[in-house]
Amino acid sequence: MLEAARERFAADGYDRATIRAIARDAGIDPSMVMRYYGNKAGLFAAATDIDLRLAPLGALPAKHIGAVLVEHFLDRWEESEVLTAVLRVGVTNAAGAERMREVFKGQLGPVAAGVCPDPLDAPRRAALAASQILGMALARYVLRLPPAADMSREEVVAWLAPTIQRYLTAERP
Repeated sequence: MLEAARERFAADGYDRATIRAIARDAGIDPSMVMRYYGNKAGLFAAATDIDLRLAPLGALPAKHIGAVLVEHFLDRWEESEVLTAVLRVGVTNAAGAERMREVFKGQLGPVAAGVCPDPLDAPRRAALAASQILGMALARYVLRLPPAADMSREEVVAWLAPTIQRYLTAERP
C-alpha cells in the first residue's frame, strides 16, 4: 500500500492523489487505508517516511564535509523517487512542506550541530545548507533546468561543496 501511495503522490501530487486511486493501485479496499492511516495526511506521512541516512560527519577532516554531504544528497536524490515526490509536493502543499521541514530539521540539524563551531547556531546553518541542497534538487530533479540537470555530478559537487562547507564549518560572519 505504501509503495502505491508513493507512486501516486509522485505522479499526481498530494492534492490530486485520492485514497480511492491509491487503494485501487494497491488492490485493496479504500476503507483499509482509512483504518490504518486515518486520512490522506496520515498516509502521506507514512509513505514519505524518509531516512536520509546521514552519518555523523564530525570524524571527517573539516575540509571534506561539504563534498561528502553534497555527494551523499546526490546519491539519495538519484536512488529514490520518494525525495523528489516529497519535494514536488512540498512546494505546492502545506502537508508536503511540513514533511520536508521535519525531515531536514530532524536529520540535517544534528549533523550541523556536530560540525559547526557553535552548536547553538546549528539550526541556522542547517537551514542554509538545506536551501542549497533543496534548491539544486528542485532545479535538477523536479524542474530539470538544463544547466543544472546537465551538469555532471563532479561539477555539482565542485560548485555546491564549498558553499555547504562554509555554511556548516566557517566562523559566523
